Amino acid sequence: MGSSEIFVVVMITSVVMVLGAIIIGWLIAPKSTNAQKGEPYECGIPTRGTSWLQFKPGYYLFALLFLMFDVETVLLFPWATITKTLGPNGILAILFFLLILVLGLAYAWKKGALEWK
Repeated sequence: MGSSEIFVVVMITSVVMVLGAIIIGWLIAPKSTNAQKGEPYECGIPTRGTSWLQFKPGYYLFALLFLMFDVETVLLFPWATITKTLGPNGILAILFFLLILVLGLAYAWKKGALEWK
């Protein structure tokens, strides 16, 4: 069996398993209808006034920076396990990756994104 045939079998199996799980969940899930289910609420407490709130953009920027460095950490762990087999090109590639991240951190620091006001 060639690699393309294995790929097709894996794709078909994954689609069938996902669809099967969705269908089984739909069939055995309890179903109840009532008018209160269609109402928007939070924690069961009715809202007073408008429920749209504006958040400071700093919260989103802080979350994006956290996500960026979290992904960096996830990508550095596998690299650290095979660092001896990469050779000089692999080490230069990861140093370039770290340089880009450090420049991003320096830019965010300069713009004041890391200050919590």
